[in-house]
Amino acid sequence: MTTVEQRAEATTVVAGGRRRKPVRWGNLLILLILSVGLAATILPFVWMVLGSFKSNAELMSRPITWWPVAPTLDNFRAWLFEFDILRPFLNSVFVALITVCTTLLFSSMVGWALAKMTFPGKKVITVVVLSTLFVPGIVLLIPQFVLVANLGMVNTYWGLILPGMVGAFGVFLMRQFMLEIPDTLLDAARIDGAGDFRIFFQIVLPLCKAPLATLAIFTFMGSWNGFVWPLIIAQDDSMYTLPVSLALFSAESGGHGTDFGLQMAGSFLIVIPVLVLFVAMQRHFIQGISMTGIK
Repeated sequence: MTTVEQRAEATTVVAGGRRRKPVRWGNLLILLILSVGLAATILPFVWMVLGSFKSNAELMSRPITWWPVAPTLDNFRAWLFEFDILRPFLNSVFVALITVCTTLLFSSMVGWALAKMTFPGKKVITVVVLSTLFVPGIVLLIPQFVLVANLGMVNTYWGLILPGMVGAFGVFLMRQFMLEIPDTLLDAARIDGAGDFRIFFQIVLPLCKAPLATLAIFTFMGSWNGFVWPLIIAQDDSMYTLPVSLALFSAESGGHGTDFGLQMAGSFLIVIPVLVLFVAMQRHFIQGISMTGIK
């Protein structure tokens, strides 16, 4: 019996003469596992968002209520007007934007050099740069702090920005994409009299929108959510970023440290910019992941 005949016999005839394919229990099991994983990922975020609109008394009440019984904006008002979250917010925005811009520029330049330029020691430099991907960030924490301290950048914006201006991941991402750019296109530009800088800025970068968007999202998330490095470098309240300010608020604010509605509202405020950025660049992000070999 052929495979086609076996499949035909496996189908069942239902009312109306329609044919229904047999249930594939393996697919159902995979769907169930993925659904459980999705729920485990989404439910904490949903709880945080809904909890930010609840009073602390409602959050502590039993039985637990998912949807706010008496929705309130008092938690957000407290963050915006009572605890002066504006300065940490502006610090986080400034540091994240500068970090993203410098990372996109320098990582694409290094990736371009390692992908398309020829110079002595290129393979060795490529191996050294990419091998740093396997070095845990915590290992570099003390050397980076010593360097920043010797440069007199402690408690400054440049001290917050410097370690994140370029990274091995960004170089790897840009290099992998630029390797796929046809050499004939670059040679045609050189024949027309274009120099390396003009080729890079007017031809290569416009072709790299997808990996640049991917790198921008990853870099912004890393800078925006960064905690350990800003905690070490920032020495006073005026230099704190949002994650540091929220963590110190929880530890030092007395009775407010147990106000879970206030904590959830602060966490929600931190997440909003990342969500907005991801939604705005989602198409380029997915394209960049699929085109650079990262699965």
